[in-house]
Formats: sequence, C-alpha cells, structure tokens
Amino acid sequence: MLKKTPGVGRSLAAFIASYNPKKLILAVRNRAKGEATLEFIETRNGHSNNVEVWDMDLADLKSVKSFAEKFIKEVGELHLLFNNAGSAPMELMKIKNTKNNFEVTFQVNYLSQFLLTNLLLDTLKKSASPEFPCKIINTNSKEHRLGTIDFENFSGHKSACHIYVNTKLMGVIFSNELNRKLKGTNVSSLAIHPGLIKSKVSHLYNKNRKFKKKLFHNFFMLFAKSPDYGALQILIPTFSISKRNLGYSYYENCKEVKPSDKALNEALAKKLWDYSDKLLKSKILKIFKKIKKN
Repeated sequence: MLKKTPGVGRSLAAFIASYNPKKLILAVRNRAKGEATLEFIETRNGHSNNVEVWDMDLADLKSVKSFAEKFIKEVGELHLLFNNAGSAPMELMKIKNTKNNFEVTFQVNYLSQFLLTNLLLDTLKKSASPEFPCKIINTNSKEHRLGTIDFENFSGHKSACHIYVNTKLMGVIFSNELNRKLKGTNVSSLAIHPGLIKSKVSHLYNKNRKFKKKLFHNFFMLFAKSPDYGALQILIPTFSISKRNLGYSYYENCKEVKPSDKALNEALAKKLWDYSDKLLKSKILKIFKKIKKN
C-alpha cells in the first residue's frame, strides 16, 4: 500500500509493481494522478494488473477511516504499509487548516497516518508470521532533528518550516513507539529518510520566493537526487536483512543510524501517543471508534 502519487511515491509504486505482487493498493487524493501512476507503471514494467487506485484524503479524517474500513472488508490482508504521503507547507507559504480544524501539515504528515496505521494494526498482526513478518515503513526526514514538541503550546508554530520539522519529529517518535507496542507480534516499524529529492513540491516551494532565496534554492537543488533514487533509499532498508541491529529502526543513506535524542525519549513518545489519541477522540467522538491500546 502506498500513498502519494508524484515523486518518490510514484517510483515506489513502480518498483514494487515490477515484482508483480498479489495486490498493490495506491491510496490517492487525486484520482487523475492515481490513474497517471497506473499508466506510468504499465509503460515502465507492464505489471499493473494487480494494482488498484483507491481514494483517500489525509486532510479528511473521515476519508481515512472509510479507506481503512474498505481495506479491511475487501482485502483483509496487509504485509507492507508505506506511509509515504507528506505535505510541505513551504509550497503554500502560509498556514491553513483542514476541514477537521487541524493544521494541514500536522494532519497530513502525522495525525492521519497515526490514525490509519492504528486502524490497520490488527490486519497487519493477523497477516504476519515468523516466516513472513510485516512492516510499516514511514518516510521521514533527517530534519526531524530540528523539531520540537511543546504540549503547552502545541499549535504555536513559528513558521511553516517549523511545522514541517515538528511533524517529522512526531513521525520518528511514532515509529519508535510502534515498535515498543508491537514487540512479539512479527510486525515492525521503520522510519526512513530518502534524501533530498527533486520533486514537484520543491518546485512549488520555490515558485514565489524572492530572487536571492530562489537562487540559493536552485543551487541547493543541484545536489538533489531523482525520485527513483529516493524510492531505492526506502526499499533497500525495507527488504534487507541487516547484520547490525542498533535498535533505532531509523535509516539514512540505507544505514541504520541514531535519530535525535528527542525521538528516542520513551516518556515523550507515550505522551505524544496519548495526546494524539485524545485529539482524535475529542474532535470526532461521534464518528470514530476508540483506537485500541495496542
């Protein structure tokens, strides 16, 4: 299962489809882009018969829940969950909220992925075995090291960039807490930084900037890699059997490395998990079932 159509997400879909899996679900917000990804897969490797495009908008929690319910009912088996979608507020140059009244980057990059993963955890556990373990793969960023979490002023973001790095820190914390909760289940969670990637997002980010900042950005992007490179940075740790297990489950340049100390703080992780659970329940108590304490 993959989310997000352009950039790394499209390359991920094409690489995985090339192995002709039993079923590959592309969860997309934009149906036209999803269909374009199917065409891309067909022209690239021809294996698209078992690939399906399903609608899901991470900026709408009801859509996330509907997707999960449909998946459980119609598929009921899950071995790899790629949480690859992301919002970069720099492209908008302003802060805005979703229909659920959460800041859009916070909801798309973190809260909706927290919800979706929890809703599908039982399916992952039932699908896993010692011979065929299941994995949750969370695309993240080394910029999580710049993030902070202030529960007393949770929405008090300094800037769009500040929002982004905070959600990336939340993502690594969530991935680590998942591993603690999933111990002994044959399901594990990875957080992976795919590197600096040339994508549509980076173009939009730079579109309305002043000349000096645009020049700096263009120079910086000279070092960016292709979406295929980013996809491989995710797939290699996902499928490799590492001889070294440092216990961090966080990867940069295909190597397990130590994330920030904040990302490894177990007390902070528990507090964030409980806070996220509380946020969901307080906003949509009548719509959503209680998220199980796994």
